[in-house]
Amino acid sequence: MSNPAILVENVTVHYGEVLALDAASLTVEAARICGLVGMNGSGKSTLFKAIMGMVKPDAGRVLINGESPAKARKKGGIGYVPQSEDVDWQFPLSVRDVVMMGRYGHQGFTRRASRADRDAVDLALDRVELSEFASRQIGQLSGGQKKRAFVARGIAQGATMMLLDEPFAGVDKRSEATMTRLLKELAADGCTILISTHDLHALPQLCDEAVLLMRKVLMHGPPEVVLQPEHLAMAFGLDVLNRDLPEQPGVPERPDVANQPGRN
Repeated sequence: MSNPAILVENVTVHYGEVLALDAASLTVEAARICGLVGMNGSGKSTLFKAIMGMVKPDAGRVLINGESPAKARKKGGIGYVPQSEDVDWQFPLSVRDVVMMGRYGHQGFTRRASRADRDAVDLALDRVELSEFASRQIGQLSGGQKKRAFVARGIAQGATMMLLDEPFAGVDKRSEATMTRLLKELAADGCTILISTHDLHALPQLCDEAVLLMRKVLMHGPPEVVLQPEHLAMAFGLDVLNRDLPEQPGVPERPDVANQPGRN
C-alpha cells in the first residue's frame, strides 16, 4: 500500500506562548485537490510551514510521501505559491528568472542553466500561458499572472505537490477560471494540491475535499459537507448561521473574514 501524499499526525506548534496548532491531524492522498479553510489566526500558514519543513513541531510528525519534509524539499518535490504580500515585487527579476528558480535543484553550484533547464522553463511558461511575458519584470504582471508565474516555477521544478496560499486573492474571475483549470490539469497528472483560501465559493468547483481548521482539524470531507453553515460556524462564529444561502445547495455565502485582525 502506497504512502499518502501528506500525513500530519497530532502536530502541535507554539510560537512562544502562542498555540498555533493543537494536535492537528490530516491525511491527503496523491493527486487530490484539498482546500484548507479557516479564519485568520487558525493556523493555516503554520500548517503549510510544517508541511514544508520550515517549522519544527513541538509534538507530532509530518511525512510527505512517506519521507520527512526536508527530504521531500531536497528532492524538489514541493512547490509553493506564496501570498502576494510575502513577495518583494520590486526585486529586479523577470518572469523567466522566477520560473528558473524552480530548476536550481537540478543545477550545480554555478547555477548555470542547461538546455534541459531552459526547455523545462519554456514548457512551464507555455502551460500557464505566460510565454509572451517571460522577459517582463515580475512586479509588472497582474495579480492572476503573478500567481501563475509561481505555479510555473513549481511545474519547472517537477514538484509532485503544490501548496498555494490564498491563490485567488486579488485575482479577477478570468484569471481565477484559468487557475482552476490549470490546477485540475496538474492534479490529473498526479500532482497533489493543498490550497489555503477564504474564497469558499470556489471550493466546490475546484476541490475534491476540504478541511476546516481552527488550530486543529475540525472537519475533513467533501466540500459540500464541510461548507455547511453549521460546520463553518465552528470555525468562523455563529454569525455564519444568520446569512442567507445562495441558490446552489451546500455553498454558503463567504464569511467576511479577510479583514479580521491577525495572520496565521
